[in-house]
Amino acid sequence: MKSGPPLLNDHSEVPPKIRVYLNLWNLAGLPAHSIWPGLDGLECLKRLEADGFEGVQLTTDTPMVAGSTLPYCGVDKIDRPADADRIVKKHADRGDLCLTVHAGTGIEDDDEAYRIIDAILAAAEKHSIPTFVETHRATITQDLWRTVNLTKRFPEILFNGDFSHYYCGQEMPYGDWNSKIEFMQPIFDRVAFMHGRISSSGCMQVPIDADIRARPKQAHGKANYLEHFRELWIRAMLGFLRRAQPGDFLIFAPEILSGVVYYARMFPDAFGQLIEESDRYQQALLYKDLALDCFEEAKKLVSISTPQ
Repeated sequence: MKSGPPLLNDHSEVPPKIRVYLNLWNLAGLPAHSIWPGLDGLECLKRLEADGFEGVQLTTDTPMVAGSTLPYCGVDKIDRPADADRIVKKHADRGDLCLTVHAGTGIEDDDEAYRIIDAILAAAEKHSIPTFVETHRATITQDLWRTVNLTKRFPEILFNGDFSHYYCGQEMPYGDWNSKIEFMQPIFDRVAFMHGRISSSGCMQVPIDADIRARPKQAHGKANYLEHFRELWIRAMLGFLRRAQPGDFLIFAPEILSGVVYYARMFPDAFGQLIEESDRYQQALLYKDLALDCFEEAKKLVSISTPQ
């Protein structure tokens, strides 16, 4: 059995921690009312660092900006086993700290899905780059049942947890929430990276309010999606902490996407012009605080469950 991708580690002896990056797609097409000052290049990265982001996730073919001190990781898509080595090598050669991937299209049979994962794990080991399979719609991890079964075939697999795809795509609040959460434990146990996006059961991307512990005004239905995502994130962070060693760290990267890809909802203003319902950069700053708050909760739960 392959050893699988390791957790990210900074070679220190400090306790396991979280680091908040920003997926740079979060900045694409921000509305005019955004607090983001519209910076590019090195000035953009300096502002992100000043705002508390500790790194960035680059889009597939984006070169890193010269002179930046921010670490960076990659994101890509691997649909066929034959593509895995080339794509993983490209990111290793670029110097990416790690790589998150969409694997397959979601219409593969089990044998095809297994070959894709086997090729990804082999390429990651060959090129010495931690590579995490994202939980994402329209990929082989698009549903809970199959993803949990992948962990049985490949116990060494590690995930980039983006739980909006399950919460909305599989309408998780519909039915027995607790039984679904328990079923997901093998996924939580293997989360090594997280994409930050909060959904409702009917919309892939919904805003939260400035009070990161209060029920959002948009959560007007029966389910409080913020409360549910706090639980999802804390459980994933617990999974990381329970296997982590000194120096290990978990990257949490907000990835709040624009209306161009139909994630940000658009509504007509008083003049009939479509505008986004929220400021995605301001939301990313709230996500940063929310993730840090959830991580503190997860650390307390690990401490409580650890025998004295």
